[in-house]
Amino acid sequence: MSSFQLLMEGFAAALTPVNLLFALVGVTLGTLVGVLPGIGPAMTVALLLPITFTVPPASAFIMFAGIYYGGMYGGSTTSILLNTPGESSSMITALEGNKMARRGRAAQALATAAIGSFVAGTIATALLVVAAPLVVDFAIGFGPEDYFALAVLAFVGVSAVLSRSLVRGLASLGLGLVIGLIGIDQQTGQARLTLGVPQLLDGIDVVIVAVGLFALGEALYVASRLRHAAPEVVPVGRAWMGRSDWARSWKPWLRGTAFGFPFGALPGGGAEIPTFLSYATEKKLARGVSREEYGKGAIEGVAGPEAANNASAAGTLVPLLTLGLPTSATAAILLAAFQQYGLQPGPQLFDHNPALVWGMIASLFIGNTMLLVLNLPLAPLWARVLRVPRPYLYAGIILFAALGVYALNGTAVDLVVLFVLGLLGFAMRRFGLPIAPAVIGMILGPMAEIQLRRALAIGAGDVTVLVRSPIAAVLLLLSLGALLTPVVRKLAERRELAPARKE
Repeated sequence: MSSFQLLMEGFAAALTPVNLLFALVGVTLGTLVGVLPGIGPAMTVALLLPITFTVPPASAFIMFAGIYYGGMYGGSTTSILLNTPGESSSMITALEGNKMARRGRAAQALATAAIGSFVAGTIATALLVVAAPLVVDFAIGFGPEDYFALAVLAFVGVSAVLSRSLVRGLASLGLGLVIGLIGIDQQTGQARLTLGVPQLLDGIDVVIVAVGLFALGEALYVASRLRHAAPEVVPVGRAWMGRSDWARSWKPWLRGTAFGFPFGALPGGGAEIPTFLSYATEKKLARGVSREEYGKGAIEGVAGPEAANNASAAGTLVPLLTLGLPTSATAAILLAAFQQYGLQPGPQLFDHNPALVWGMIASLFIGNTMLLVLNLPLAPLWARVLRVPRPYLYAGIILFAALGVYALNGTAVDLVVLFVLGLLGFAMRRFGLPIAPAVIGMILGPMAEIQLRRALAIGAGDVTVLVRSPIAAVLLLLSLGALLTPVVRKLAERRELAPARKE
């Protein structure tokens, strides 16, 4: 059956009244949390992971996908109106978007961000439809050593690229790998790192880890830095664009999409790099009025990065669905949701659960349309949401986090583990350790361990089995390159600074 026919079946599943309702709830929640500074889609999906015990898989993933895309949409609102990016991927949007708002062009900035997100999301989802089956065909021949090398590439890529310091990224990854070791060893049956607590023999539930590190850690960190003064919000009317705004925006939308989709699919690629590249490209290509407005509020500086941001979200789903490889924090939480249902993303998921996969992909087209309808007329409403008192907001997050985790098994041990992980998440933020490598290490660590043991068993203990496969060798070389690049860059910077110091 062709990808088009499978997509049509996916639309048939996604367009049922129940799934449409879940899609609407997802995009509305996603936009809401994207608008609020510090509350991203990863935290929201983490808080909602407990619903996987009661909601059918297709409905849950349609809602999670809506939250993911909605968070990307909403992040532009707080960047433009408050100059406070809700996520790191919205930092570039704030450069020109907030200056546009202060010049009285908030409506145009919000409109180009919303429409650009819709255009980029739609094109990128269409590319996902084309790319996913090709990657699946390629991945069917993967052996244990290939999957292990792929996991290593994810570890190194996320640790090296998503963090300011390679050492801090690897430290965060190490914490995640240690958390993933807790429980009974599947091959030897020995208890590992359980501290004599029987409830830890099955390991720490990924829901508890995700909610503790993301939601609780963020709430505690923000509370420690809380300012009681209400944020100053730039007034905004209904989002709209004039003819000249359309003429200046459509090319940056397309170029931003071209940057975002491939970077989103790379381990550690994320949305930060393509948004920066899009901004730099548009600034370089600017002519006339556009060049004069850069640094003062150029619409191209909002249109391109926002398109790149949303296109990267669809790109992230390619390795997640086809290889089971998360390349962002939100993708790691989505992988945890799959595991809660007993599903493992990868080539077999497309064969065994095509309705789920293609229903989720189809829902991205539907959610994009819903988001455009929600964001254009409701921009003033989202601006009012920014006035929610922060103490009430984060107190509610802690309450819902505790209730959701306690509902898993009904034991006090889970709550203790939750608050310990929450304090760990707070400490990691306080000392600059990124959260994403820890979560990805915890989720992918056990899989990498199993695949490593299988590969070594097949090779009768010969370590060279890990590089006999061309795919594994290439992936490990890429990992080595990602690991050495920051080191080489720092050495080069020191050499450049050395003559200046002597003078």
